[in-house]
Amino acid sequence: MKPIELRRKGEQVLVDNLGQINTIRFLQQMGWAHGDYTKEREELLKGVTREEFLQNLERIRNL
Repeated sequence: MKPIELRRKGEQVLVDNLGQINTIRFLQQMGWAHGDYTKEREELLKGVTREEFLQNLERIRNL
């Protein structure tokens, strides 16, 4: 298994069992994430339409 595949599967296990928000909280507590998730999300998604977001999500899922 390639490292990126392992990471994706690991992240999916966390999200499936904890949900997205609690996964982020868990990663922050473990020191694997940092910063203000809400602020970062707002900056990253500024100007992105719902349609663009869903298209990108579909593209990522198909990788």
